[in-house]
Amino acid sequence: MKRKTLILLAGIMLVILSGCSQEKETKAVVKNTGQVRTVQYLGKEYTVPAGIERIVITGALESLEDAVLLNVQPVGAMTVGGSFPAILASITQKTVPIGEQKQPNFEAILKLAPDIILGSDKFPAGTAAQLQKIAPTIPVSHIATAGEANLLLLADLTGKQSVAEEILQKYHEQVKQIQAQLQENVKGKKVIAVRFRAGNINIYPEDVFFNEILYKELGLVVPAEIKAAKAQEILSLEKLSEMNPDVIFLQYAAGENLAQPKGLQDLQQNAIWNNLQAVKNKQVFVNVVDPLIQGVAIGGKQQFLQAIAATLQ
Repeated sequence: MKRKTLILLAGIMLVILSGCSQEKETKAVVKNTGQVRTVQYLGKEYTVPAGIERIVITGALESLEDAVLLNVQPVGAMTVGGSFPAILASITQKTVPIGEQKQPNFEAILKLAPDIILGSDKFPAGTAAQLQKIAPTIPVSHIATAGEANLLLLADLTGKQSVAEEILQKYHEQVKQIQAQLQENVKGKKVIAVRFRAGNINIYPEDVFFNEILYKELGLVVPAEIKAAKAQEILSLEKLSEMNPDVIFLQYAAGENLAQPKGLQDLQQNAIWNNLQAVKNKQVFVNVVDPLIQGVAIGGKQQFLQAIAATLQ
């Protein structure tokens, strides 16, 4: 009799536990597929899950920089040269690699079942469409003037709006402080920021790379060559000599110059280069911030501003 009673009680418990398990599974499904909300970003609306826990970032180094600043750990992220850069170490301890910057691995992303994907506005239409099939995808801007919007977007998606607002307040205070500090130091001087890529000097439009900080935030005069640039453009040494800048911030990454491993060394030994005003006055600053920093994310801008304050005394 006792044995029959025990068997009956065990059966009842199994039914109860099974019901609880099913209820939990149902709630999880409702959370992931049933509830959505709308976010605003750069004049467009995007429909995203109401609860976002699994974020994949691909193609947009800018968003990974923002993730570091907000301490957001993506479940999947792109690699650079096959691994996560050291500047992302704080957020990638448990992150799964999902391809390179320009070559996302769609199968790897699909396996992660992301709630949302932050991609790049530089992706081809076909790549963007493939990502959209996996999860709601937002193309993150690579234009420097979108830095604040990018940070607020990630903050909105992750519930860290107050943290982002505090960061932005400190950033604007930093800009004002350095503006005042540089008034006399750089008045009338020609200051440029360039990247050395594939053995060439590259310049950018005035709202791309670090130019937005130099010419908008700090109010320096925009050189004609920068004003005329429509995208990344190679600037020959001869044209650079004609520009003859007073200050050069040069960013160099070995991974972007694999075919010309001695390219920067050759440049620094070139007679035309050594005749530049900036070179003669020791006003060339190489990698004042990590060369992977894009000049878009607020965290990278803060670092670049600190470097300007330290170098342009």
